[in-house]
Amino acid sequence: MTSLWLKNADAPARLRLTPGSRFDTVVIGAGITGLATALLLAESGAEVAVVEARRIGDSTSGSSTGKVSLLQGTRAQRIRRRHGDRALLDYLEANGEAQQWLLRFCEEHALPVQREDAVTYAQTFAEKKAVRKELEALRLAGLPVTSGALEVPFPVHDAVSLPDQAQLDPAALLAALALAIEAHTTPIFESTLVHDVREGDGDDLIVETEHGELTARTVVIATGTPILDRGGFFARLVAQRSYLTAFRLSEPLPKQMIISAGSPTRSLRYAPTPDGDVLLVGGHGHTVGRARSPRHHATELIEWTRRWFPDAEPLHSWSAQDYLPIDELPYVGPLLPGRDRILVATGYAKWGLTNGVAAALALTGRITGKPPAWAGTLASWRTSELRSLPTAVAANATVAQRLLSGWRHALGSGRDAIPAEGQGRVERHGVAPTAISTVDGVTTEISAVCPHLGGILCWNDAALSWDCPLHGSRFAPDGTLLDGPATHPLRPLAPPLDAANRLPGPRL
Repeated sequence: MTSLWLKNADAPARLRLTPGSRFDTVVIGAGITGLATALLLAESGAEVAVVEARRIGDSTSGSSTGKVSLLQGTRAQRIRRRHGDRALLDYLEANGEAQQWLLRFCEEHALPVQREDAVTYAQTFAEKKAVRKELEALRLAGLPVTSGALEVPFPVHDAVSLPDQAQLDPAALLAALALAIEAHTTPIFESTLVHDVREGDGDDLIVETEHGELTARTVVIATGTPILDRGGFFARLVAQRSYLTAFRLSEPLPKQMIISAGSPTRSLRYAPTPDGDVLLVGGHGHTVGRARSPRHHATELIEWTRRWFPDAEPLHSWSAQDYLPIDELPYVGPLLPGRDRILVATGYAKWGLTNGVAAALALTGRITGKPPAWAGTLASWRTSELRSLPTAVAANATVAQRLLSGWRHALGSGRDAIPAEGQGRVERHGVAPTAISTVDGVTTEISAVCPHLGGILCWNDAALSWDCPLHGSRFAPDGTLLDGPATHPLRPLAPPLDAANRLPGPRL
């Protein structure tokens, strides 16, 4: 599943990590937060390095819808309900400042941006109340929102619109940010998995990677979900996967950026391509590792689109991973209270382009001693989170249930036939829960136990990956780590086999 944005991306090879190097700040993660933070720090004169486990754009930022909007579904009313008017105003100010920073960057680097209205609509009569509450919350904040009809082929019971928002190609944005960073002689080390960050001599921090160690005064963890368990952020987030498909249409496309107020989520926008505009439709998400068939979610999205756009021709399908905070606001600040040497940013609730840049502005301000006035509202440690304790207890009770049920199922499973192409399952080999899958004709057997906290993995038949239902870690069929909070790959239990003749085959 390759996104439209990355389909033809031609990214240059980056530097290989040089062990023993020392920097003022090491940024872990080369998504929107990590790259924006590195650029801002480099512009301030700091010596910075970026470390990325895969390639730039391979994770959430490069798979997003590319919407840069202050109207974010029904986020405003949820933040207002949980935290009050002041917090909502701060959140919108942070996102507004981030939006303007992004638009300036795009203009300075000749990146195409389409300015369109953003719309949240009620797809059922029951969703009208949510649309009205979003209208009320954003009017309170002084945004020029309006309500009214929406000219689209699918049912709309009400809608709230915010004019002059933006959409862009997120992969092109990340590539431009990377080039701007490297223009400041700041290195970006790709294909370098970070295993840990520990105290060194004096004020130094040691960043342990698969290719050696780096030293820094400050470390910024910008990895979607923090890869260090200190601080327990894995228990304060819910990992979700959602699906996107690009369609070719012969009929006129909606020009607004549209998203539904309720579930299942339907998110639409158009995207310019060399062959003309295409329609992007996203949504139908679920908690990572907890869907019986992720492919069914992706198929439902395509079926919905074809129902209302009968000539829609699917071009590209892909999925993305996002992290929802238990109390609605992102977490931006110290990994541990009162200790500014390791900083984190996470919990953007699927609105990462604005929230990611807002986090970069807040982190840079914290490091340079000039934090924005709104930064406290997005703090990684805040007393207001106590109001979300019941939500956290419920979320982690579900995690505990999944842990127990996963092991019970794994220990009760025996050997079976080789999985069919594109399929995988967990079975017990002796006392070892084993994840066995067949992809591209090669059958692999790896440990089915997530190295993070011991959850039993589930097969994702859409992305062809092994997903952990506890906190969202993901692995390729050969065990390669795709998403944290795990920091190590899965252990192989047998040589890979060619599914046709049972002979050892190449690793995936």
